[in-house]
Amino acid sequence: MTEQTIFRKARLADGSLVDLHVMDGRFNAITPASAAGLSAGTDLGGQLVLPGFVEGHIHLDTSFYGDAWRPHIPCTNGFDVRERVAFQARNLSAAAPMAERAKNQLELCIGHGSLAMRSHVMVDGSVGLKHLEVILAICEKYRELIDIQLVAFPQSGILSSPGTPEFLDEALRLGCDLVGGLDPASFDRDVKAHLDVVFGLAGKHGVGVDIHLHDGGTLGLFQIEEIAARTTALGMGGNVAVSHAYALGDIPADALARAGDMLAASGVAIMTNAPGNHAFPPVAALRKAGVTVFSGSDNIRDSWWPYGDGDMLNRASMIGYRSGFYEDWELEAAYDVVSYAGAKALGLEGYGIEVGARADFVVLKAEHVPEAVVAVPGERTVYRAGRVVAKDGAVL
Repeated sequence: MTEQTIFRKARLADGSLVDLHVMDGRFNAITPASAAGLSAGTDLGGQLVLPGFVEGHIHLDTSFYGDAWRPHIPCTNGFDVRERVAFQARNLSAAAPMAERAKNQLELCIGHGSLAMRSHVMVDGSVGLKHLEVILAICEKYRELIDIQLVAFPQSGILSSPGTPEFLDEALRLGCDLVGGLDPASFDRDVKAHLDVVFGLAGKHGVGVDIHLHDGGTLGLFQIEEIAARTTALGMGGNVAVSHAYALGDIPADALARAGDMLAASGVAIMTNAPGNHAFPPVAALRKAGVTVFSGSDNIRDSWWPYGDGDMLNRASMIGYRSGFYEDWELEAAYDVVSYAGAKALGLEGYGIEVGARADFVVLKAEHVPEAVVAVPGERTVYRAGRVVAKDGAVL
């Protein structure tokens, strides 16, 4: 018979004190907190219990976290994706082994409480499948600690990097969960042909789509419209995301309102990490329209910027700060972006603190969600399937 584990005096997001009963890695009962003095089970002492955070956008293959410090190289004439890709290639050629760097980054994220992740991995004519082969092996080693989705990401473009469509096809055959894209207009200069490859491969392999889109203004909006139209036509709602989507923060309010309605109707999700030097999608307006907005660390100490700590609770704080969120309900919305909305965007099964859900949760010292978002408490215990896997930032 499988033994039941009980976590006593857990404080849920609604403020209630409960006992969490776990069996076979899932919550099989949630009951009012038992009387003081009972010794059976783990006493959480009224600490806040939240489901594991969702790291919705990261790059396991290109981070230098734990490696030698690399000073940031600025673009020569404003933000330029091609130039940043060139800087990245130069830095990676002198970096520590990818497996070591990816391990460092994974443990950083798990230590802070992320138990589900979507990582983009370079797959294009410049690197072929070399990055993917390393990351697939790392994911297998950590499969008991975290759920990882991989996006075959054409960092050097699709049309402008010979052989990339074929490499993407093979990457999906090898196990990538989604196919990516990169600025169809400004990078590959052919929106239709670029999206033909992306959505064609998605249909062939029955996978989702997550496209990097940095282009701003009306050019970026046009591409978002094209992505949404294809999503609707192919019945792929709920399986397509646009990452960054800077254009949504760079258009008039009436255009944003129309875009929000369009995205909600098509089922296209938007990922933002609330970057410090770009306009970014207005989180509140999009959520009000019914759009799924989720988040990720994106780059952590790499060739794009030196920041990043792998803490999605801190990311929620950043999103709230940059969005002007002050009221409790707004702070709760910032938290939702890194938890439940992320789970929806990634299509996670059994997410949350409820009977039947997977017992993946974080215990931290805060009275409620708004306090957790602004205080970002470092003392945390991370549980995977009901067992401790990390404490105070360190994977056990």
